Amino acid sequence: MALMTGEQYIESIRSLKMKVYMFGEEVESPVDDPILRPSLNSVRMTYDLAHMPEYEDLMTVVQDDGRKINRFTHIHRSADDLVKKVKMLRLLGQKTASCFQRCVGMDAFNAVYSTTFETDKKCGTSYHENFNKFLRYCQDNDLTVDGAMTDPKGDRSLAPSAQKDPDMYLRVVERRPDGIVVRGAKAHQTGALNSHEMIVMPTQAMQEADKDYAVAFAVPMDAEGVFMIIGRQSCDTRRTEGSDMDVGNAEFGGVEALVIFDDVFVPNERVFLNGETEFAGMLVERFAGYHRQSYGGCKVGVGDVLIGAAAVAADYNGAAKASHIKDKLIEMTHLNETLYSCGIA
Repeated sequence: MALMTGEQYIESIRSLKMKVYMFGEEVESPVDDPILRPSLNSVRMTYDLAHMPEYEDLMTVVQDDGRKINRFTHIHRSADDLVKKVKMLRLLGQKTASCFQRCVGMDAFNAVYSTTFETDKKCGTSYHENFNKFLRYCQDNDLTVDGAMTDPKGDRSLAPSAQKDPDMYLRVVERRPDGIVVRGAKAHQTGALNSHEMIVMPTQAMQEADKDYAVAFAVPMDAEGVFMIIGRQSCDTRRTEGSDMDVGNAEFGGVEALVIFDDVFVPNERVFLNGETEFAGMLVERFAGYHRQSYGGCKVGVGDVLIGAAAVAADYNGAAKASHIKDKLIEMTHLNETLYSCGIA
């Protein structure tokens, strides 16, 4: 399959049978809900820009075998790849003034790719082969993938296996010949609602007693036993009141969810870590490194818009020449460019 268009992406999400709850009720059509649609529009931009010739070098990558894929499904091969990643994310931040939600999946791809290689080398497992097959599937179908790392955690002074409620961290509750069954939740999942698949990872380093919690895998967002509870945002219901005022960024946005795993079955070929506790910390650390570098792009792009909006507000109020206003705009610009420079460096 070629790169999806934005419209094809929208329809592909519409075809999923996800279970989504908001305000205590199931959402019949998340794609068309006025509160949720702006977040979908943000992800759509990652598809639309990939078809524009002026952004092709940033948004797409040609693989060694000649396949042209979206950069969000690419495994970084050089420092140039990392620089282009940051520039791509800044561009998208400028276009949406919002979170466009594919960064976590992209960073999860790269972290899991290298960690599974090292796990296999030491433990004789086949996780890297499993992951490469999943990666190829996502690349060839131009899929949006959520990266799920944060658990509810419960008592943070205790290890996962020492929690009073064992489901405060996602865990394996059954190991079968053909796969595993997992139970728990992943919190603060920005973009899960607009994803085709989810890569689940541990949230911290673990000890031998935490073996059941040292698990990484991939599941479709509409897998049996997976459902989402949408998090509230300030002024969210204003989008349903028919007013163009005080609705924030009316076209684009971000939405997060608490994703529940109610005894979800994961086949062996989609398992990337299963009890190898010594590699849980490695996976978390590598993901964090990639993801913090991503912030040097996406947050800066949104910052560009916010700084511009602040300057326009100063103009509207006749305060553009006030020294304290100019000082603040200069400081905002300085901080924004410093963050960008750190991402590039």
